[in-house]
Amino acid sequence: MSSALTDLCRYPIVQAPMAGGASCPRLVAAVSEAGGLGFLAAGYKTADGMYQEVKQLRGLTSQPFGVNLFMPQPGQADAAAVDVYRHQLAGEASWYDTPLGDPDAGRDDGYEAKLAILLDDPVPVVSFTFGCPARETLDAFARAGTFTVVTVTSPEEAQAAQYAGADAVCVQGVEAGGHQGTHRDDPEGDGSGTGLLALLAQVREAVRIPMVAAGGLMRGSQIAAALAAGAAAAQLGTAFLVCPESGAHLLHKQAMTDPLFTRTELTRAFSGRPARGLVNRFMREHGPYAPAAYPEVHHLTSGLRKAAAAAGDPQGMALWAGQGHRLARELPAGRLVEVLQAELQAAAAELALREAS
Repeated sequence: MSSALTDLCRYPIVQAPMAGGASCPRLVAAVSEAGGLGFLAAGYKTADGMYQEVKQLRGLTSQPFGVNLFMPQPGQADAAAVDVYRHQLAGEASWYDTPLGDPDAGRDDGYEAKLAILLDDPVPVVSFTFGCPARETLDAFARAGTFTVVTVTSPEEAQAAQYAGADAVCVQGVEAGGHQGTHRDDPEGDGSGTGLLALLAQVREAVRIPMVAAGGLMRGSQIAAALAAGAAAAQLGTAFLVCPESGAHLLHKQAMTDPLFTRTELTRAFSGRPARGLVNRFMREHGPYAPAAYPEVHHLTSGLRKAAAAAGDPQGMALWAGQGHRLARELPAGRLVEVLQAELQAAAAELALREAS
């Protein structure tokens, strides 16, 4: 692990920023207090909402933590395709007795305002998803003493992040739950990508900056494999989603190990961008027809997802989950960090023994 990243946490375990409520201050504090690096998700929050959560988190822990930002998205969506999808969702709106959202509710997620807050009152780490910031932005964070990480899904994206001045890259394999953090969403693509270990090898040869591995990691032995492949640390989301401190909806937590939900898929059904979740009715019925239109589709379906949760219906919710979701353990977040670290040490010792024999 790089010295700068090592200074931030005792263990090479990062709790992924999960937008939508899971990465609440209580979860982040528990992870950071246990020796990992907790992350707040600023995505889908207002700038003031982000600031209030940072303030609350600082009251819970003095340990380092991170904040994740969504990059503003280019206006490339096909308005006609979005309108067709709106009509397709009319039955859902009627079923849940809630109106569809405004697809033009905003594209930048309050990015500039959030930057201003984080530069005025710096936090230890800031990461970026759905693109790479300008060099001027990353230089400003460097002057503020903030460590920066850019999520990448290819060697080319990693090279762009290194060139822009990022301190590290979060290498996201296709196994990861939630949104694929591609810098550009190809409307003709299905979102399929490269597996984590293969991607780590490719990125390791492409850049010199540290890598944080992300994608389906649920056990310490998997973390050990990622570190052996050159990663400085491992980022886990689904593993922490079921913790009691997580702000995820109870139905979402229960679905992780519910035998009713047997597999995950990448889908545009809920947001218009490829994202991995548990296959449910909404995904099956609408996934094949959802356009490449983020965040328009996200705004369109936001009310439906909330209404489904309020009705206790997981079949209408976005149940984001990585491929390893069936390995989820309902442990307190601090205890989970300790268990993962113990498993990591045991796996590393076994590997060393094999190499010595």
